[in-house]
Amino acid sequence: MHLELRHLRTIRAIHETGGLQKAAESLHITQSALSHQIKGLEAQAGMELFVRRTKPMRLSAAGLRMLRVAERVLEEVEALEAEFDQLRDGSAGRLHITLECHACYDWLLPVLELFRRAWAEVDVDIRPGLAFNAMEALEREQVDVVITSDPEDLPGITFAPLFDYSPVFVAAASHPLAAKSLITAEDLAGETLLTYPVERSRLDVYKMLLGPAGVEPAAHRKVELTEVILLLVASGRGVAVLPDWVMREIRYHPDYVTRPIGDGKMSRRMYAACRSEDAQKPYMAHFARLARTEAVKLQSESGRETGRATGRGAVRAG
Repeated sequence: MHLELRHLRTIRAIHETGGLQKAAESLHITQSALSHQIKGLEAQAGMELFVRRTKPMRLSAAGLRMLRVAERVLEEVEALEAEFDQLRDGSAGRLHITLECHACYDWLLPVLELFRRAWAEVDVDIRPGLAFNAMEALEREQVDVVITSDPEDLPGITFAPLFDYSPVFVAAASHPLAAKSLITAEDLAGETLLTYPVERSRLDVYKMLLGPAGVEPAAHRKVELTEVILLLVASGRGVAVLPDWVMREIRYHPDYVTRPIGDGKMSRRMYAACRSEDAQKPYMAHFARLARTEAVKLQSESGRETGRATGRGAVRAG
């Protein structure tokens, strides 16, 4: 038996309207064309699908079985058509993200919460396991966005600038380096450095400070969570260099000091990399706007609190 979607739509239309004329009108075909279609369908089935001697016209037992199939199949087809419409107009899609910046989880989660409210039909996920081969995963369509501070010249990949940030030194308020206004690479030579568990080549403190100066810290301890890094810093177990937006975590704590590093003017730029054909999708553009806005908010908060923490540290140092 060869069934087409038009046959299923015919069965449903006749059941819903109760007659050939109204069903033909709802399907936008002539009544004679509809009658011809029904005869062909009954010939395939080898039995009558409609009881014609009743008004309104009703389905036979065989017709009711076909109706159940029609309702199930057409519901799925119509849902698929609606999804395709949403994909075409940019209101649905997929936003799977991986991050080359470990600290960005603290910034990204509020962004995704705002994004979810505006784009409920977009499938959002974070894929941390693909971070070490992020650009390759992007090209292979395993992810849709890579958060990175290292843009590359890659065909078919667009890097949208999000925000600039400054790496900031943080230590316990009682630490000897609290007396300094600026932290150099040499200052870290005798310290235990606390960092996220990522490659050294992706850590700002090595790329911007220690590496160029040829300096190694006395010890290097990798810690997964920002909160634990700050806990260890406050306990005098080490020092850290973190993005300025992370400093909002210590705004109510008098136990820390924060200081600029290097020449005091070091900064990095964060980007959202995506495939070029996806860059103009409405939800992708909105994600980038939210990312920039949320970053500005966090930096404003951390700037105010860093100033307060620096002031407290200067008083103690004096």
